[in-house]
Amino acid sequence: MINAVIIDDEEKGRKLLEILVSNYCSGVNIVGKANSVATGIPLIEETNPDLVFLDVEMTGGNGFDLLEKMAPINFSVIFTTAYDQYAIKAFKYSALDYLLKPIDEEELMAAVKKVKPNDGENHNKKINHLLEHFQKPKSINNRLALSTLNGLEFVEIDKIIRCEADSKYTFVYIKDGKRLHITKNLKEFEDMLTEHNFFRIHHSHLVNLSYVTKYHKGRGGYVELEDGTSIGVSQRKKEDFLSHLNMI
Repeated sequence: MINAVIIDDEEKGRKLLEILVSNYCSGVNIVGKANSVATGIPLIEETNPDLVFLDVEMTGGNGFDLLEKMAPINFSVIFTTAYDQYAIKAFKYSALDYLLKPIDEEELMAAVKKVKPNDGENHNKKINHLLEHFQKPKSINNRLALSTLNGLEFVEIDKIIRCEADSKYTFVYIKDGKRLHITKNLKEFEDMLTEHNFFRIHHSHLVNLSYVTKYHKGRGGYVELEDGTSIGVSQRKKEDFLSHLNMI
């Protein structure tokens, strides 16, 4: 059983989330609710939960303020938020789960399923990475926290050569020769990395254009990368890909 608390400044939001958890997350027990950072901190200290559902924007301080005051974090966090592109990007870069309001029950179940009690060390690393993004906004463009099958890896974005789909997972190839098996699909990497000069040249391949050394024309066009890899460019991607190459 996972003991959880809900921290949200809207009473309706707290009640609705509690109902959703009760109806769709049988292994989760809500042991308390709070409406602010000021009331949330003592609630967490009193109940020692495995999981905190934490609203991002609240009156009198946001969810990040609470985490900073409670560091180090020894519980899992699932953020709840209205649409905030910057915050959502930070969650993705830090490999943390979030739920967009209004909360979808399937997304709730998927997020709760990933919660691992007694995984405080890895989760604390993710939280620290997230807080660093907000303390030093430019750093959000530098590093990714990647959940592998064996733990957590922090990778400099400009050291990633390419990403290759492996069903619902992804292989990430790093400049130092390391290959990481990541528990995200390729579409999630495409969403995060397109603005960093990455291009999806094929259904299964996302490449860092900075590492493209040669493009071979023709119907079966393909690229060569700095690490010696050759990858075909799909016919429907070719025109857009060449446009991106010309922009480098």
